Amino acid sequence: MTRSAAPSQGQFLTVVSRDEAVRRFAAAYDARTLGDETVPLDDALGRVTAAPVRAPVDVPPFDRAMVDGFALRAADCVAASESAPVALRLNGEHVHCGHAPTLAVGPGTATPIATGGPLPRGADAVVMIEHTEPGEDGVVRIQRPVAPGGGVAFAGSDLALGETILHAGMVVTAREIGLVAACGVAALAVHRRPRVGVISTGDELTEPGRPLRPAAIYDTNAPVVAAAIRENDGEPVRFGVIADDADALRAAMKRAHAECDMVVLSGGTSKGEGDLTHRIVGELGAPGLVVHGVALKPGKPLGLAVCDGKPVVLLPGFPTSAMYTFHDIVAPVLRRMAGLPPRSETRVEATVPQRVPSDVGRTEYVSVALVEGEDGLTAHPVGKGSGAISSFAQADGFITVDALADQLPAGTRADVRLFGPQVRVPDLVIMGSHCTGLDVVVGAATARGLSVRVVAVGSLGGLRAAMRGECDLAPVHLLHPENGIYNRPYLGEGMSLVPGWRRMQGVVHRKGDARFETRTPEEAVEAALADPECLMVNRNQGAGTSIVIEKLLGGARPGGYWNRPKSHNAVAAAVAQGRADWGVAIEPVARAYGLGFLPIGPEHYDFAVAAGREARPAVAAFLECLHAPEVRASVAALGFTPAED
Repeated sequence: MTRSAAPSQGQFLTVVSRDEAVRRFAAAYDARTLGDETVPLDDALGRVTAAPVRAPVDVPPFDRAMVDGFALRAADCVAASESAPVALRLNGEHVHCGHAPTLAVGPGTATPIATGGPLPRGADAVVMIEHTEPGEDGVVRIQRPVAPGGGVAFAGSDLALGETILHAGMVVTAREIGLVAACGVAALAVHRRPRVGVISTGDELTEPGRPLRPAAIYDTNAPVVAAAIRENDGEPVRFGVIADDADALRAAMKRAHAECDMVVLSGGTSKGEGDLTHRIVGELGAPGLVVHGVALKPGKPLGLAVCDGKPVVLLPGFPTSAMYTFHDIVAPVLRRMAGLPPRSETRVEATVPQRVPSDVGRTEYVSVALVEGEDGLTAHPVGKGSGAISSFAQADGFITVDALADQLPAGTRADVRLFGPQVRVPDLVIMGSHCTGLDVVVGAATARGLSVRVVAVGSLGGLRAAMRGECDLAPVHLLHPENGIYNRPYLGEGMSLVPGWRRMQGVVHRKGDARFETRTPEEAVEAALADPECLMVNRNQGAGTSIVIEKLLGGARPGGYWNRPKSHNAVAAAVAQGRADWGVAIEPVARAYGLGFLPIGPEHYDFAVAAGREARPAVAAFLECLHAPEVRASVAALGFTPAED
């Protein structure tokens, strides 16, 4: 085009600081997600979840064998050794994957079972086939003892029915797809990706792949901007290279503005009559250009506009300037539109606070969750076993144990390779006992923009982590066996306790069982103890519920006593599926499994606050969410009773 001799001074850049440019842009455009859509799981990779996803089933859905071997009662092989094996009579079936057992395992008997096979009634452990030898017909000789629960993955030990497996705002990777697929979920609600119109302008530009004419250069901005948009979960829409022609540029910009959620144009933003864009932007809608010139080097000609509710970005023409300004100022806005968190690095160094054992001869990868300790980053192993997909999904990355090492000593500084660039150190770390009520509070906190890391290590594990300064809050429900007080007797020096909610505990049983119906918990347990065929399901040592159970049993050790899963869901699943006849669990879990429930008393689920962490903004924000009326109402709707302050 022909240029006149005197440029218009109305185009002169008005330079503002970077922070002022960001402030003006934010004031003119409130970046938020653009609506939701449901996509099949195969199309969900890289998308951002729009709603929480809760497990519709337990994973695994039943107690199952983790090894090939024999399902038995652990008490039958306590004295077993290679020199004095214990002979057990074989039951007349072999349990395979996908086939339900029909015969119970009684005292002195064992059932052959394959890896993944459902655990028969009466069995509480699986001994590996390598630790046995054939005996005479119908007999197997056990050469090594196995602890109760050994070789068994309990129902819900990986993922529990009703557990939040994905929170809103999570980026879906292969890990999350595997996680929800394990629960049978076939589609996900995700945020719609922002459509971003990409335009390059300049007489000198030629599209890659075409012959390069004299005085021309290839357009690098459009491809690199489009790639950067994809990296930040946008959907680039290319409108080609537009010459410095007012009519052509106006048509392209109006079309892009009409069809897309954002427009990014590069080139033609400097002072001079060649700058057509600032005038055309004013025709797209109010308020128009809010920034034209930023105190950056490079990147001074950056222009930021909002036109009828859509952001329009005018990037400098030089590729390096365009990319600096895009990543620094534009990408955060685009990511908020897509529902994405800020970017982070892909490799960090962290301290492993606990010993990690390993088998010599194999390089071992250990999934870890990163938290900020008093002396920097710490990497907590989050493995639940080789078949547990949740440990992979909950981790930030992994560390490697050398093949020649039999352990990684506690306190080792390790290189953590992150699973993806979206991973970042959280604002708030919660380590302790998990509860579906906690999911509600965490969901409210993440909705406020808080990044929360939850690591389920149990009440005692959480308290230890808090004492080491590795977490901010530890959810606990520990009953002191002597004074009957929940949680406070276990606090370390300088720690405080914030009341959470009350969870009614009780004896769970299958409805219609006359040994339990219409009885008090004490009467029901007495009736159960009087029936040698009545099997219980216990809880793991260290669980607050185990203290309640011991009081009910009064020193008795009935059948099933050594069957000790680690969650209320696993207890309920064992009773509902007939592998046990009674146990102790919380009321919401009993309702979810359709079980009868005899209330014992409320369990206190509270939050221990690590010493010196009360004043942290993230802790204060979480506690505000905890006490918010709408959160308390949601917790109550789950069947819990919010505590009075």
